[in-house]
Amino acid sequence: MKVINPATEEVIREIPEDSKKSVEEKYQLLRSGQLQWAKVPVQKRVQCIATFYDLLDTHKDELAKTLTAEMGKPLQQSYNELNGARNRMKFFIDNSAKWLAEEWVVTEGATKEKIAYEPLGIIANISAWNYPYLVGVNVFIPALIGGNAVFYKPSEYATLTGLAIQKLLYESGVPENVFQSVVGKGNVGEYLLELPLDGYFFTGSYRTGKYIAEKIASKLVPCQLELGGKDPLYVMDDVADIDQVAAAALEGVIYNNGQSCCAVERIYVQEKVYDQFVKSYVGQAKKIVIGDPMLAGTEIGPLSRKEQQEFLMDQIKDAKEKGATVLSGGNTLDKKGYYIEPTVLVNVNHQMKVMKEESFGPITGIQKVKDDNEALQLIQDTEYGLTAAVYSKSFERAETLMKQINTGTVYWNCCDRVSGALPWSGRKHSGLGATLSYQGIRAFVQPKSYHIRDAG
Repeated sequence: MKVINPATEEVIREIPEDSKKSVEEKYQLLRSGQLQWAKVPVQKRVQCIATFYDLLDTHKDELAKTLTAEMGKPLQQSYNELNGARNRMKFFIDNSAKWLAEEWVVTEGATKEKIAYEPLGIIANISAWNYPYLVGVNVFIPALIGGNAVFYKPSEYATLTGLAIQKLLYESGVPENVFQSVVGKGNVGEYLLELPLDGYFFTGSYRTGKYIAEKIASKLVPCQLELGGKDPLYVMDDVADIDQVAAAALEGVIYNNGQSCCAVERIYVQEKVYDQFVKSYVGQAKKIVIGDPMLAGTEIGPLSRKEQQEFLMDQIKDAKEKGATVLSGGNTLDKKGYYIEPTVLVNVNHQMKVMKEESFGPITGIQKVKDDNEALQLIQDTEYGLTAAVYSKSFERAETLMKQINTGTVYWNCCDRVSGALPWSGRKHSGLGATLSYQGIRAFVQPKSYHIRDAG
């Protein structure tokens, strides 16, 4: 398998893919280690993760450059991702022992009762390329702390990062028969679906997530899916600083080259401030620095996948044919690499793909609305339900709207944000289950009820 630099289209490295036989051998290795790992005290498992936490910082320069080289995000954003991953890990390090401890429910009377939390067993972590550290630590960190063995499949677009993660986990004291990576494309992921694993945790597209859920349904094991979004941002007419709101919205659209499941993908602006917002947004978008992601000052690098260029250009073409106007961008760059300009579309509507289908790139449509009711109708007109952002001076007004929005996360005066302390969950086509928070710790264990009666 060739690992290609999306900024130069050069082959960085060639790596042998796993075969069905090698995947089965790794499964047997994990089977041999999981039960022993589960007997290791929680605090000792946490200590291994704390060592991994330190090693990510020690090796951050090498790790950041590898990540930028293979998936194209600006180098500073690779450093930011490593820091963000460590922040989430700190939550698990500090809180896992509490949420995995036995709970005594009844301590008086003839029969005492408690709940214990046991690992699921061997779980598959089929991960994503856009934030390989951030989406990875959501799964393999609490899974390992919970006493599970992890079969980790990094995306083929973040393979070198995945192998670096494995290497540092081993250095941290996680046994090789507790964490194993598999390298390859979709066919290798298919091998994992055929194994008798005890849970499947996938991050990626709705289409693939749906396929996985259907394929493993008969196993009756936990299946969590962190899928895509078509995340809206609504600007109310009472915002205090329109330039600041436009800057926040723009960053929500273009950060990570627009390749975030919770990126801002459609913007609705109340008509009283629409013209002012569009002028500010377009002015700032035209100043965005696009280029070599290894250079300081670059704000947008290449898309990670060549085919995504064509997909986004098709969305732009469709919007233009249906009456949209491009105010900025709208083109690929005439150079090596999978680049596309940050693109601003107005005169958009929900007949256009760009307002309905997930884009996963630095493009967005801005639509004018009369009032909060029209904004709510448009916000809800989607098959996705990941995040939604509302900008307003009034929390009460914003909260009235946020309570009615069918998403796993809502934001007031911020966007494109994740916290380790809060559950990350999607509704509808955005996924099943929750990672992060104490719920993301408990997602990797199963409860056992004890009824304890003294024989005397």
